Amino acid sequence: MTVLIAGAGIGGLTLALSLKQLDIPFRIFEAVREIKPLGVGINLQPHASRELFEMGLEDGLDLIGLRTQEVAYFSRQGGLIWSEPRGLTAGYHWPQYSIHRGGLQMLLLRSLQEQCGLDVVEMGHAVTGWKSTTEGVDIKLENRSTGESLGTASGAILVAADGINSVLRKALYPDEGPAHWGGTMMWRGVTKGPKFLTGRSMAMAGEKHRKFVIYPIEDTPDGGSLMNWIADLTMPQDYNWREQDWNRAGLLEDFLPEFDDWNFGWLDVPDVIRQAEAIYEFPMVDRNPLPQWSYENMTLLGDAAHAMYPIGSNGASQGIIDARILARELRDKGLNTEALKSYDDIRRESVNALVLKNRGDGPDKILDIVAERAPEGFEDIETVMPLDERRAFADGYKKVAGMDIETLNGRAPLIAL
Repeated sequence: MTVLIAGAGIGGLTLALSLKQLDIPFRIFEAVREIKPLGVGINLQPHASRELFEMGLEDGLDLIGLRTQEVAYFSRQGGLIWSEPRGLTAGYHWPQYSIHRGGLQMLLLRSLQEQCGLDVVEMGHAVTGWKSTTEGVDIKLENRSTGESLGTASGAILVAADGINSVLRKALYPDEGPAHWGGTMMWRGVTKGPKFLTGRSMAMAGEKHRKFVIYPIEDTPDGGSLMNWIADLTMPQDYNWREQDWNRAGLLEDFLPEFDDWNFGWLDVPDVIRQAEAIYEFPMVDRNPLPQWSYENMTLLGDAAHAMYPIGSNGASQGIIDARILARELRDKGLNTEALKSYDDIRRESVNALVLKNRGDGPDKILDIVAERAPEGFEDIETVMPLDERRAFADGYKKVAGMDIETLNGRAPLIAL
């Protein structure tokens, strides 16, 4: 029998590639007729990079992303609060990548097509429903643009990897309502400019209510960087955030004045914003943790299961880990409800904890504490927040996210071939 996958995003494609690696039959359905490299920059943490390396994608990742060397936190006045090495520089056996989300999706798609043929993803086929049968599961397929029925398909299990607005999750939890918004709007863009700090640094400045994040995702021919940046502002509760559209244009006048004096010497924030190729506005949303992902012969994966705030750089990474563990359980236990329950038991509680950790500002909470203790800035960070306290924030988040260095370096592969 066959694994049916709804959605060809990062999680769904990683699952398909993992099943191919294990010789498990699958079919993958995508609602759009053509996958395009949409989105902006993301970071892949070493525990996710490890999985992609073990799928043979190291060279591809190096072609489309940069290996992150450092993360650094600054006050809104530009004072350094905390910095630490990342990826190989930190002692991991695998790098952290700063990468374009769409570029990663296209890398996964090309790899799958090279192994399984150009038609491996059944485009223009939205999975709109399912029912369990004595043999497994039947799914309903539809042309989302026209509403035309495209018939049904049968398989052993269904995996819903159809994103934060998952149709299949909604069928399980019809009373859940829209995604959870905590009051923060994000303006995102990419800008070409000179390299900053190490040239491979991820920097965050400010606090929860007014924060700027920036990191390079590509080197430019003139020796500079293509930089991905995000400007966060807390907005009134009646702000119109429900247009979750990656192509919703942002307006400079809505946020630039809040950052107009943020020139740190090593980074001129207002100039970076003004020089952006394009600016997009998007709400920072997540989904409430669920008590169960797997029901009979179907389960949830990635954002459909645990959409989280883009804090701590873990959304895509957790979807990749989901896919690898689910593929392993299907190999070891068969294409059945036992495998789905085991995957649910292994993943759900730990990822739910991460969703809530990110909702509480995750590792970025260090910015809020320093801003509260020293609202006008500081001369010596030690007098505001001692080194041991700062280090505890960083180490604590790594443990919750499953990316503790010693644990990751020491554990066996998730999928031993």
